[in-house]
Amino acid sequence: MGERLRAKDLAFLTAETPTTPRHNATVEIFDPGKSGFDHETLIRLIGDRIAFVPRYRQCVRRVPGHLANPVWVDDPHFDLAYHVRRSALPRPGSLAQLRELVARIVSRPLDRHRPLWEVYFVEGLEDGRVAVLTKAHQALVDGAQIVDLAQVLLDRTPERRELGADEWHPERPVSSAGLLYDAVRDSVVSPLTTVETVRGAADSWFRGADATTRRVSTIAYALAGRRTDQDTPIGGPLSQQRRFVTVRRSLAEHRAVRDAHGGTVNDVVLATVTGGLRSWLMTRAESLGGLRQIRAVVPVSVRDQELEATSVGSQIAPHFVDLPVGEPSPVVRLHQVSYSFKAHKDTGRAVAANRIAGIAGFAPSTFHAIGSRVAAEQLRRGIQLSVTNVPGPQSPLYAAGAVMEQTYPVPPLLPGHALAIGVTSYDGQLFYGVTADRDRVPDAETFAACLSEALDELLDTAGDGRPKVPRGRTRRPGRRS
Repeated sequence: MGERLRAKDLAFLTAETPTTPRHNATVEIFDPGKSGFDHETLIRLIGDRIAFVPRYRQCVRRVPGHLANPVWVDDPHFDLAYHVRRSALPRPGSLAQLRELVARIVSRPLDRHRPLWEVYFVEGLEDGRVAVLTKAHQALVDGAQIVDLAQVLLDRTPERRELGADEWHPERPVSSAGLLYDAVRDSVVSPLTTVETVRGAADSWFRGADATTRRVSTIAYALAGRRTDQDTPIGGPLSQQRRFVTVRRSLAEHRAVRDAHGGTVNDVVLATVTGGLRSWLMTRAESLGGLRQIRAVVPVSVRDQELEATSVGSQIAPHFVDLPVGEPSPVVRLHQVSYSFKAHKDTGRAVAANRIAGIAGFAPSTFHAIGSRVAAEQLRRGIQLSVTNVPGPQSPLYAAGAVMEQTYPVPPLLPGHALAIGVTSYDGQLFYGVTADRDRVPDAETFAACLSEALDELLDTAGDGRPKVPRGRTRRPGRRS
């Protein structure tokens, strides 16, 4: 029999609804060059590496009568071609077209009867580029036993490493009677199984009760002609569709602001997000009188002595910060954000960004996957936004010899959250990926422009430390007030 789901993993399955699919995604843009990187090559690459993530060939089987938590079992009909799909953009193959395709793909839930992941190979981008969109359920990637697929697909050198596909054969399917027998046996032999079953059932009940309470509250407020507490510019009932926008800026620009005012690059990122939110809300004519702060959860890496001997060497913990969107000064916003992280830094458990990025085999997508799980667990803490900033390697990564030029996280939306922001630094650049509800945020492109202008505003305060824009990369001039 396969491994039984832990209560925490089961919670991500039971919490999923049509309006809040619980999967993480990452879109990466590659220059194939002379590597010959195409759809068939990607299938071979995944077939060559999937043995390192065996959960990607397993699906979830529920126990009849819910006598115990479901189990991971081998998919007897596992079909790699089903999971690795081919798509293409019409001419001209712009980034805007790619973003629209990504938004439509991530809006669709994963098939519960198959392993909970998909990969899309997207052709037709400008200048001969291709994109790879990976999508995996939050219950699949826990960052401990199972890492994200991208972590085993990317190499630090362009030379292809042929590891050889394993001779995998699925284990014999387990019948419903067998699942019942194993559930009873595990409950008798292992008290931990009983505890996990009770914990999973209780968590499922509480989530259902919370959802019912929210629906009743929404109806009551609607009948009274009033807005709910959650009905804000960045929150409220969600649709089943998404928007996805991106911002690409240089890491040197963020460092210039850090060097001028102190703090960390992470502080600059959050100050940029704060300034972007402020400008965007003002373009919507939203009054900031009643929205002086936005409560955000920012997953951070902390040192764990028990994990010090492992290749990861750290774990992810939530950090709460009130983003001061009501503050007009960009420098004051930066200092307020930086101060909120001072207590975390003073604990001595904070992990430096260069240490995280330097971990052998580290891929930012795994950190984003864990970060989204951490953010989801804090939903009852009254958070309004999740921001995950991941320091990636500052040298090129490759897939089957093709160099990765851009990488954008596609974070999932939490219930009642109309926005989620992910940031990845990689090879001298920072890539902002913003997921938005399609109905509640029709002006997502405006928000992306406001993010870029917020960084320009901070750069203007850096004086002579403002870096020159590298050749070949244009930056849109910021709006002046």
